[in-house]
Amino acid sequence: MGNQAEHEQLKSDLILPWIIVGIMLTMLAAYIILCHTLGEQLQQPLPEDQRVLIRTMFYAIAIVTFPLTNLIRHIQLRLNQTMPCHLATHDAAERRATAKSRYLVTVLVSMAQIEAVGIFGLIMFVLGDDFNTLYIFTGLSALGLFLYRPKIEEYSEIIDAIAAQRHE
Repeated sequence: MGNQAEHEQLKSDLILPWIIVGIMLTMLAAYIILCHTLGEQLQQPLPEDQRVLIRTMFYAIAIVTFPLTNLIRHIQLRLNQTMPCHLATHDAAERRATAKSRYLVTVLVSMAQIEAVGIFGLIMFVLGDDFNTLYIFTGLSALGLFLYRPKIEEYSEIIDAIAAQRHE
């Protein structure tokens, strides 16, 4: 029973990170709705050769963004676990609050990096590309939000690592 209560506590600690993911998904949906609603009014077409160059650069950046986000997230998770805690009493509530704030920063950074890929689609639509480009970049961004979503296991490992620092 205690394990179930602990799991529920961990889930409730991750409400804010999940709200951030929800906001990012809402922004992706807003890009699509905005482009469908305003359509040609938004577009300020560039010549095709310039758009192809910009689109190609955005695809290259998007391709690099995924492994880079994974690397940065991995580094942040390890730092979250290994950074010293300077808490006087170091009780469970303080450890949880420290872990919660550290993990929130990790989620924010991951989500911001991945949201940029969705913004590429909006930029390309404004520059004169069609909906397919918007959908591709938005879909990639949504995939990234799924891949780098908040995970109870990651958060729990941070709490455990901070608790282990107390015993060193």
